[in-house]
Amino acid sequence: MSFKDVLIALTTYPQPTPPSAVDDAVDLAAALGPKVSAIACEVKINVPGSLLGRRFLNVPGMIAGEAKKSATHAQQLLAAFQAAAEKSGVFQERILEQCLTSEVPEVLVEYSRLRDLTIVPMPERDYLDQWYAESVIFGSGRPTVIVPHERKRSGSFALDTVIVAWDFSRAATRAMADAMPILEKAKRVCVLTVTKEKAIDTRRSGAELAKHLARHGADVVLDEVDAKGRSIGDVFEAHVTYRNADLLVMGAYGHSRLREFVLGGATKSMLTRPPSPIFMSH
Repeated sequence: MSFKDVLIALTTYPQPTPPSAVDDAVDLAAALGPKVSAIACEVKINVPGSLLGRRFLNVPGMIAGEAKKSATHAQQLLAAFQAAAEKSGVFQERILEQCLTSEVPEVLVEYSRLRDLTIVPMPERDYLDQWYAESVIFGSGRPTVIVPHERKRSGSFALDTVIVAWDFSRAATRAMADAMPILEKAKRVCVLTVTKEKAIDTRRSGAELAKHLARHGADVVLDEVDAKGRSIGDVFEAHVTYRNADLLVMGAYGHSRLREFVLGGATKSMLTRPPSPIFMSH
């Protein structure tokens, strides 16, 4: 199995995905080998406002101006994506949608369900982009790669070192299985098990996973790291730096409550401040 059909989700409002992040997303997709499409939504802003506000602040004019800004960003982003994808030989399709700001997550989820993988460029500590990413991760049923806007490494994306965060859970197992096409391509796969953070109730864990991955041709290294009182997110971030990893593979933990996502500690930390591209499955 390999990824054949990948989607990049681009943000148009209020702050557009920067051109450098578009290039990074295309670069990552090209390293995986498939054809890639991108989607951007022209958003319509729906602000009820008071009659007084509409009279003195020209709310309709302000809304129209913001919608025009989003439409301009959408065209610019899709053009930048197409140029980068054609240069890398991976261009497939550009998709332009129109919807309310509140409908963007639903649109992204619907398109993501029809793709092998969705790539979401994301800045640090941005609520809106995190909301979009969470929606795709937990709603699409397909794997998602989060690509930080501020890239920590220079040069083209490579699959030299991939870390698999492993705790023998269902979510970690799903992520590992979904990422298998990547793990088979990687030069080295580091299986990271964090100790003294939570109990792993089995003896058939890291070593058995290493055997399984080796049967897929992966060169596996077992890394067992003591949490030493640190949060799981801090351990992951430190290990990505230590191994100079190109990608972190991990299960996404969370559930929806009153249309808001209640995230596990590691998932929340990685989405808030991704230290590298992160492959997530739920």
